[in-house]
Amino acid sequence: MTTPAVPPAPPRLLDMLRSRVRYMHYSLRTEQAYVHWVRAFIRFHDLRHPAELSRPEIEAFLSWLATERQVAPSTHRQALSALLFLYQKVLQLPLPWMDEIGRPQQQRRLPVVLSHDEVARLLAQLDRHGAVPGTATAVPATPHGLIGRLLYGSGMRLLEGLRLRVKDIEFDRRAIIVREGKGGKDRVVMLPAALEQPLREQLVRSHAQWALDRAQALAGVAVPHALSRKYPRAAESWAWHWVFPQATASTDPRSGVQRRHHLLEGNFQRAFKDALARAQVVKPASPHTLRHSFATHLLLAGYDIRTVQELLGHADVATTMIYTHVLRLGGGAVRSPLDSLGAVASLAPLQPAAGAARYPAAAAAPPRRAREPGAVGCWPGGVGSALGMA
Repeated sequence: MTTPAVPPAPPRLLDMLRSRVRYMHYSLRTEQAYVHWVRAFIRFHDLRHPAELSRPEIEAFLSWLATERQVAPSTHRQALSALLFLYQKVLQLPLPWMDEIGRPQQQRRLPVVLSHDEVARLLAQLDRHGAVPGTATAVPATPHGLIGRLLYGSGMRLLEGLRLRVKDIEFDRRAIIVREGKGGKDRVVMLPAALEQPLREQLVRSHAQWALDRAQALAGVAVPHALSRKYPRAAESWAWHWVFPQATASTDPRSGVQRRHHLLEGNFQRAFKDALARAQVVKPASPHTLRHSFATHLLLAGYDIRTVQELLGHADVATTMIYTHVLRLGGGAVRSPLDSLGAVASLAPLQPAAGAARYPAAAAAPPRRAREPGAVGCWPGGVGSALGMA
């Protein structure tokens, strides 16, 4: 008697979502974000399958995010994009009501920009962060100062700087090749002359780590797409190694292989926050602020907007134009009429009125203007008197 074959279990919804995201060649961060919002959507509706839900349930979830959770408009749009991707690309359900779903209005905010003095103080504190105590040179265990200078000196994003590989630095041309930046685009940025020697020293430290990994037969670093099959030894080569490798090996989130990863974003973000406080910079800055400061300081130095656009990797010059608004903060070259008053506008100490020391609140209050009888008001007569509140 033969045992009937057991049909395979249907794939789980989140696994289908991950598979479709990878089929579309979206980034790992996008995959993680979409999985997060789809899981939250399912839990919000008591573990009901999304195929049983429709427009009212989606709008209820988005309303809860906006009213109860009070998420930012960008977070609201990300959650909506994740749900639309789920219904359109994974479940392949028609959405005739998609255009009727309310979308939060995009709000353009001015970027936070540091002054030259604030950047210098911040970088000095990043140099001191993580320094080995008791050493004469106080060499930091992690080159946070070098990473900060690289971001400010080239305009790279944080992940672009952390993902630098040895082959992407060209000392002869004084250029850095940014591979697969935002939107999957490549671009060339300058290599600051002040960072040439520090980067060579960092490569010496990185090479020692690479040699140790080869001696321990550790799996090579992650390489894009199917390059590891086309060139099996590329992942273990020195050219593909990270400029800023992590001190310890970690598990690849997609393949599960134990290998060397680049420095994590969180490590630098925590160091940046600590250095910001010790530098006594009160602006709400982040590592991305160094990129904003790079663009603004180039425009202040007289470089044209198209050059800055190419260095930042913006597809549209309108995105780069936001930094021209930062330059006009304070009115630009417009002189305030208050400054034209001269000495008259200066704040002179006022003579205290009689009884001010004894009754400061009464002295500061403006005198009441007498009202005609029957006028609307609370003093004297008027509505207040009519309601018995006078």
